[in-house]
Amino acid sequence: MSIVSNLLDSKGHDVLTVKPDQPLHDVVDLMSNRSAGTALVMDEGEVKGILSERDVFRKVVLPRVNVDDVTVGDVMSKTLTTVTPDTTLEECMQIMTDERIRHLPVLRDKQLRGIISIGDVVKYLLLEKDFKIRNLETYISGSKDDEASK
Repeated sequence: MSIVSNLLDSKGHDVLTVKPDQPLHDVVDLMSNRSAGTALVMDEGEVKGILSERDVFRKVVLPRVNVDDVTVGDVMSKTLTTVTPDTTLEECMQIMTDERIRHLPVLRDKQLRGIISIGDVVKYLLLEKDFKIRNLETYISGSKDDEASK
């Protein structure tokens, strides 16, 4: 069974982090330049929240708030659903489905280890299944070759 640490070892541990007092406009530019759908909000080494495109859309764009008057702390989601490196990818998919979220910060002992998205999980599981199928095909074709040589 695959776990989060396997996925992070494959995709990397890099996370876009920002501070709650940063101007939202600057952070949206940063997210756009990095093609990031989220940024983790950190303060003094501790995860304080998460800023998603959805937060910006619902709390700034729809109510037509001037983005220049807003900081990250004004719109970030403060309630976080997190996982550990030992969480299975199947559990992650269930959490994301149940909570209707697309990103999960990965923490161990309150320390940030990475972040995973639903896309990361699906891609990893598909690659893993493809690898298993190729190994089974090789095993089966190898068994047939062994029988033919007898």
